[in-house]
Amino acid sequence: MIKTIAYLGLRTMGTGMVSNLFKAGCKLTILLFIGGGSLMGQQPKEVEPQQLVFKDDGTIPNNTLPLLLYREAFAANTTDLASLIEQRFAENDWTGSWRAGVYPFPHYHSTTHEVLGVFAGSATVRLGGAQGTTVKVGPGDVIVIPAGVGHQNLGSSADFSVVGAYPGGRRWDLLRGLPGERPQADRNIAAVPLPDNDPLYGPNGPLKRIWKSQ
Repeated sequence: MIKTIAYLGLRTMGTGMVSNLFKAGCKLTILLFIGGGSLMGQQPKEVEPQQLVFKDDGTIPNNTLPLLLYREAFAANTTDLASLIEQRFAENDWTGSWRAGVYPFPHYHSTTHEVLGVFAGSATVRLGGAQGTTVKVGPGDVIVIPAGVGHQNLGSSADFSVVGAYPGGRRWDLLRGLPGERPQADRNIAAVPLPDNDPLYGPNGPLKRIWKSQ
């Protein structure tokens, strides 16, 4: 009887082990082997997000839904971390992704929620507008920003980069808290639906549990 052993990379098995498997009558099946290995099967670790709630400050509307900060959801030393984050977001229907930094001026989106996954460098980001909270983020950190919540890069390393995406690939706008944006921005924010999935953990992730409770 021939046994089948499936694996994702030759480097995970020594040559001696491979030889012994063949001697034992095993058939070796290679599923995927691309460079340093496939991104498939690499999952973010389970992290309970920090919740941050910001009130309307008269300029930035913010949201009653809490911003969710997942610390070190991905290992910082992961090979091709950007692609892994991008893939994980897409699997959970957070799409329309891009790779770049974060604007250095206060801004928010009234038509969609947004997720940012840091894959390189570090930054100090102010969340919630001028009266909000300042946090430092680095590789592997993920921020889910409800529609209307302000965010701004106060300073970063030269290589700071994130993957951004949106639930269902919704279209985003760019508002800066300027006169004339409201009350239309408030109407837009109120109309944004809750996502079907947590961008990291899918339909059973903490996002739906936390946001539905609001």
